[in-house]
Amino acid sequence: MKSVEGKIVLVTGAAMGMGRLYAQRAASEGAKAVVLWDVNAEALKATATELSASHSRIVAHIVDVSSLASIATAADRVRAEVGDPQVLINNAGIVRAGYFWHHDPERDTELSMRINAIAPMHIAREFLPAMIAGDGASRLLNIASAAGTLSNPKMSVYAASKWAVIGWSDSLRLELAQAGHRHVAVTTLASSYISTGMFEGVRGPLLTPILAPDYVVDRAWAAMLAGRPLLMLPRAVGFARALRGILPQRAFDFIAGRVFGVYRSMDDFTGRSSRSQTKRS
Repeated sequence: MKSVEGKIVLVTGAAMGMGRLYAQRAASEGAKAVVLWDVNAEALKATATELSASHSRIVAHIVDVSSLASIATAADRVRAEVGDPQVLINNAGIVRAGYFWHHDPERDTELSMRINAIAPMHIAREFLPAMIAGDGASRLLNIASAAGTLSNPKMSVYAASKWAVIGWSDSLRLELAQAGHRHVAVTTLASSYISTGMFEGVRGPLLTPILAPDYVVDRAWAAMLAGRPLLMLPRAVGFARALRGILPQRAFDFIAGRVFGVYRSMDDFTGRSSRSQTKRS
């Protein structure tokens, strides 16, 4: 796929941050329609207004992706208003920081898993049948995290949710290929910290700088169009993943913790003004 021109593109978590950038990119390439899903009504309206100057049809829906019923209702509405999307960007997510035993079981643990891990599955399930039945190329971009490749203190629940995304997303890629639906390609993004504000206060590990949102979107967009299976940013993420598979656990813990500083990267985390903010990257 060379661009999303003429395609229907759906972006979750589209009101702010990375989601807003993905939506802008879709509109700039001449998407037939750009569907914006977000729970933040005020920010969603602002983004939809901004994009209304484009040649794409802009459709904005207030959707709580932690709710299967909300997803199903919104999906029916999308099909009725513009049709099934050929490009789906599962971007919405939240982050909870702190030791696992400090997490509230419902507001932190359960909600993180529902939004970060379960919602992308439900949303993909809504639109995959039409993608599979279609003749043209379709794309799914699932936003995971480097946290899904590497254990890290004070990120246990977030890491668990992103490990789940990586496992599901790449398995889905293989299932589509095995079933002969190669026109539907799945890309998984696993990046380190991005300077959107959601991870305010974190310290980038050695050789792993805090990434600029525009840079990540550029790379992820190109990977999605090309149908690249997995994009890890920066290269140090892939290096750490490989090293973890080679070294004994104690040796890796020493290097990751003492040398690269990975295990202390969340020590000064503050996040946005509220720890319940929705992540957009």
